[in-house]
Amino acid sequence: MSNKRTLRLSGVQASFPVGALDGNKEKIAETLTKIEEVESDIAIFPELALTGYPPEDLMLRESFVGKNYAKLEEISALSGETAAIIGFVDRSIKDTNNDAQKRGIANAAAIVQNGDVKGIYHKCFLPNYSVFDEARYFDYGKNQEKIFWFDDIGVGINICEDVWIGQGPAEAQVEAGASIIININASPFDIFKSDSRRDIVTKKSKELGVPFFYLNIVGGQDELVFDGGSFVTNSDGNIIYEAEQFKEELFHLDIEVEIKETPEISDITLRNSPKKLTIPKSKRRNTKYESIYNALVLGLRDYVAKNNFEKVLVGISGGIDSALTVAIACDSLGPDNVIGIAMPSKYSKDSSLRDAKELASCLKFDLKVIPIEDAANVYRSLISGTVEEDLSSITDQNIQSRVRGGVLMGVSNQINAMVVATGNKSEMAVGYATLYGDLVGGFALLKDLYKTEVFELAKYRNKVSRVIPTSIIQKKPSAELKDNQFDTDSLPEYEVLDKILNMYIEDNASSEDIVNSGIDKSIVFDVLNKVDRSEYKRRQVAPGVKLTSRAFGKDRRVPISVVYERSL
Repeated sequence: MSNKRTLRLSGVQASFPVGALDGNKEKIAETLTKIEEVESDIAIFPELALTGYPPEDLMLRESFVGKNYAKLEEISALSGETAAIIGFVDRSIKDTNNDAQKRGIANAAAIVQNGDVKGIYHKCFLPNYSVFDEARYFDYGKNQEKIFWFDDIGVGINICEDVWIGQGPAEAQVEAGASIIININASPFDIFKSDSRRDIVTKKSKELGVPFFYLNIVGGQDELVFDGGSFVTNSDGNIIYEAEQFKEELFHLDIEVEIKETPEISDITLRNSPKKLTIPKSKRRNTKYESIYNALVLGLRDYVAKNNFEKVLVGISGGIDSALTVAIACDSLGPDNVIGIAMPSKYSKDSSLRDAKELASCLKFDLKVIPIEDAANVYRSLISGTVEEDLSSITDQNIQSRVRGGVLMGVSNQINAMVVATGNKSEMAVGYATLYGDLVGGFALLKDLYKTEVFELAKYRNKVSRVIPTSIIQKKPSAELKDNQFDTDSLPEYEVLDKILNMYIEDNASSEDIVNSGIDKSIVFDVLNKVDRSEYKRRQVAPGVKLTSRAFGKDRRVPISVVYERSL
């Protein structure tokens, strides 16, 4: 008969802002006080909870690393009977270097208890792909098999990427005697990530025959959104608890583990509380568009707050992109903190302004109307007089867009409200946007959302409550910068365009593969050439919420100046 023991574990799925060393230390200390009352054996905090994730080049500053270290010492001095696992930046002494850059720090997890640091684990596998560049900063941990003894229970502690590796730290730790694996994370959201995490961890848990505690951070940090979604498995690999996505949560569980052996030395103790816990009920999983919408709401809210804004400005055209953007802004910040500005020109349809006003009425935000025709005429006169010729259509269209951008930024300066750009991924991919015009703003909210998904997300939001007028969703997309203009004058239908873009951007498909999928060769080549020529524009766009595995920015790094001839 196997020898079993019950551990009481507390998961701290919370937001820890980057660089907020004092605030994060206080949050950890206050949370530990609450957990002590529950008499938990182990409190679990996320990866780099003390510094926030990712601290990037702050870690190149000795003063930052030193203060982080001092804050850990302060936390350890305050610790009580509950052991706490806390992510922080440790110092590392390595006898060899991977390259000419010396790295003297490690991505680490500390165990603190009864006023002291009882043990430290260094992350062994450092992600260096997509948005991650941990190998730029950290030394690799060497002791994959390291486990920590809590009385007679071996606990394997590892960090984020470590659990994704086949025959990695989790396997080595179980082989060394671990009865449970605790994996702390700062894992950013993308549309498919939640399923991948669950698949990887539940499979490992079942194969290794031990429970896994997967703990993730939550909150927005620049273009990243950390969605939480922490979960716990039993030794059969079944999920016994799942936390809510996109929200902070403190949860407690009693988990049965098998005692494998008795160590000779153990200075970390278990509390063995006689109290009984109410078994928590897992939260409902989000649907695809619910997750996307919540990620956008959280990403905008934290970006605004962390950059010391209170209000935002959105240019309202009466189209679907600005309607969805302002709906998300109102849900994120409250309508009192959202100002819409409609800027009609001689090409704007009366119906578009009516739609904008109805949208403002539904969402309860303040809408200001500023006609731009007089200002645009001044620009037209100045430029045509300078070049001594009539303006081309594209010049005239961009003048209107840039007047609107200038109005938005001027109001932004005056009232200290951040401009939220409304462009989507389809437009940015092919350059169907104006530099210093509709691309202006401090945050490009829909930057990683294709046009077809914009429509789907608007429909999702209206199922929650109808806030976007049906006429906006149903109208044919138009920039309204010249008479009778529609997006399809310059682009394929968005269903076709987005199929091409998905294959080229998300899947790295060749032009041959895309043509072979059934799309006309001339359309494919035209779209791909537009994508390649527009890289210089995308480099100048504000950050926006990452939703896919190939978001523009760190995820997809393509040269601006490149000589490459596509052939079929």
